[in-house]
Amino acid sequence: MRTVRLGRTNLQVTKTAFGALPIQRVDIAASDKILKRAFEAGINFFDTARGYTDSEDKIGHALSGVRKDIIIATKSPSRDKQGVLADIDTSLAKLKTDWIDVLQLHNPAHLPDPEDPDSAYAGLVEAKKQGKIRFAGITCHKLTNALQAVKSGLYDTLQFPLSYLSSDEELDIIRLCGQYDMGLIVMKALSGGLITDAAAAFGFFEQYSSAVPIWGIQRLSELEEFIALEASPPPLDSKLQETICKDREQLKGSFCRGCGYCLPCPQDIAISMSARMSLLIKRAPSAQFLAPDWQEKMKRIETCTECGQCKKRCPYDLDIPELLKAELKKYQSLL
Repeated sequence: MRTVRLGRTNLQVTKTAFGALPIQRVDIAASDKILKRAFEAGINFFDTARGYTDSEDKIGHALSGVRKDIIIATKSPSRDKQGVLADIDTSLAKLKTDWIDVLQLHNPAHLPDPEDPDSAYAGLVEAKKQGKIRFAGITCHKLTNALQAVKSGLYDTLQFPLSYLSSDEELDIIRLCGQYDMGLIVMKALSGGLITDAAAAFGFFEQYSSAVPIWGIQRLSELEEFIALEASPPPLDSKLQETICKDREQLKGSFCRGCGYCLPCPQDIAISMSARMSLLIKRAPSAQFLAPDWQEKMKRIETCTECGQCKKRCPYDLDIPELLKAELKKYQSLL
């Protein structure tokens, strides 16, 4: 496996990294097989989070025996010092380790004040002093927050959603991270499942040597696909460029990325799926989404009270109630 330097951390991480959010959806036996296969194939960088239910437990169960040979990044959703320190202690126990390589503040709405002794940032500083974490990072979905984090010089790594659907302004964060020698971890490289050509997505990031995509893995077959792509990286040739251009044309404009920060919904609407249902049906086998259970879930859109909670939480400032109404009309036309 090829490795790249993760900015000023000087950590040598595999260019093909493991996103552990999806393994919370499989049982411990399956996650053991997936994680151990990833390690055996040479992947050394594993990204998880305190908020990914049992994802940390599964990494600890499968990989604690090879801890010195892997690099772990996890995240804290807490917004104050004591909360961050408590999250770190929980993560250490679940991961079965004495240290975390990169601890990231998980998508704060606003960057914490570094001068506030009780802030989440103060928690990172204290954890480093205690030797519980090696490096401090942050994840952002809003470009303004990401730019502020990079230019602050306070964080060693940034995790940000990028794909070949990203705007030029968003992609420029790659150059900026290089300028500030900040490690760049890329999430949503498949745009929440809307990009279905893994080779095109993989090939796109071959042109950015410092960007480290974390590929979300739920099945062994998915892992094997990325292992094969790493063994023989696809060139960004005219064929891949054609795929990228076609997807950009189909998915241009405002669309739901499926990040899930809009949830929970008081009306139990499955917003992160329902708000992009027409795109999912076009780009994946449609039978599952047209079955009775999804018909019932989509019908819940009619119960929306437009309370505004989802709009307030959306990092992309989407008008979610209007998007849901439009998606329901498109969906009903397909039944």
